[in-house]
Amino acid sequence: HQQLFEKHLVLLRDGRTLIGYLRSIDQFANLVFHQTVERIHVGKKFGDIPRGIFIVRGENVVLLGEIDMDKPCDTVLQQVSIEEILEEQRLQQQAKQETEKVKMQVLKDRGLSIPKADNLDEY
Repeated sequence: HQQLFEKHLVLLRDGRTLIGYLRSIDQFANLVFHQTVERIHVGKKFGDIPRGIFIVRGENVVLLGEIDMDKPCDTVLQQVSIEEILEEQRLQQQAKQETEKVKMQVLKDRGLSIPKADNLDEY
């Protein structure tokens, strides 16, 4: 199979994006990746965290696609260091939590209540 030597991108249920060489796949869509990186996007920046060999259980796969290495890259994304992208991600998550807090308070002030996310299956 030629596909086993091509770079692939996989999007996981928890929102993570992995890029690596697909080495194995089975009937349950369980995947084994080699030379894997976890790509984190924040705004127009991205960072890659090396993960090595990575096994993904099929139930966690949302999307799997081959990356066309011959196609010219026309993105305006800027690659930054791991430390910088992790800090950007932390700040983005912090801002999102603050926004959610304000939203919950507004709903509470209007007599509405929303069940906490940890009581629900987000997927």
